[in-house]
Amino acid sequence: MRLGLALGYWGRGPSPDHVPLAREAERLGYDSVWTAESWGSDAFTPLTWIAAHTSRIKLGTAVAQMAARSPTTTAMHALTLDHLSGGRMMLGLGLSGPQVVEGWYGRPFPKSPLTATREYVEVVRQVLRREAPVTLDGRFHSLPYRGDDATGLGKPLKPITHPRRPDLPVLLGAEGPKNVAQTARIADGWLPLYWSATRPEAYAIENLPDGFLVAPMAQVRVCDDVREGLLPVKTMLGFYIGGMGHAAHNFHADLMARMGYEEEARRIQRLFLEGHRQEAVLAVPDAFADEISLVGPRERIAERLELWRKGPVTDLLALAPDEETLRVLAELNQ
Repeated sequence: MRLGLALGYWGRGPSPDHVPLAREAERLGYDSVWTAESWGSDAFTPLTWIAAHTSRIKLGTAVAQMAARSPTTTAMHALTLDHLSGGRMMLGLGLSGPQVVEGWYGRPFPKSPLTATREYVEVVRQVLRREAPVTLDGRFHSLPYRGDDATGLGKPLKPITHPRRPDLPVLLGAEGPKNVAQTARIADGWLPLYWSATRPEAYAIENLPDGFLVAPMAQVRVCDDVREGLLPVKTMLGFYIGGMGHAAHNFHADLMARMGYEEEARRIQRLFLEGHRQEAVLAVPDAFADEISLVGPRERIAERLELWRKGPVTDLLALAPDEETLRVLAELNQ
């Protein structure tokens, strides 16, 4: 099981720790470093900055939001950074939810998310392969554009720049069972959310192709007090389950429910949406926060890490807050 460093997206501003953490992860032998985006910092610019300050570690987006860019634009970002970094790019994509797609990007959330994702990946693949001009008669992505307001002058094009790797890895963030099954068919890897080493059946994964990457993120924290160490995990869960979606349409809450915490997920949603954010955080069960993270003394993390190794996980992407935690995790994973 390889290790990756997950840096997420910026909060109020850029973190001065991200480049030092990425360089330390590279020194410790971590395989990859990952950035993300929500509705603030983008995923590609910080990753490019990290690429300039490192030399070996792979560079991934976990995730770049599909609604933020046309698929050809995303492919341009990926092939450009792949060249600049010497072939280290890994493209992680996610569809996001209706609240972000329509509220932030001002675009309709696709009525058929599976089709929209499949078309998006197909266009990215065509750009990277550069075998012919890119064309797709898609429901959501049409190249050339053929809408009622089209001029009719659109021309199929090949990228001017020759991609460094036509097989640049494409991974998808997927939560629903059908989405996960499609991911195994069309992508090179999967970026699960809330991975539990004790209940992989919650995702209903099976028949994964050879070489397929399973790369979940998990908060990792070396500390003496487990309950205190779980508070940042619960804070993240309270925000995602309570605030990242609508009361009737929240993929993160639905996933928590499928993992056996339906009543708790709905309570967290209700508290958060009523404005009781601290109560929503405290309503997150310690048991749930614990099973999707690696928190506690070194010996406890070592014991729980064995569970992660026994399953299908190929890459553990650690949300680690400090260099000491990175070091301990690297030592335990040897």
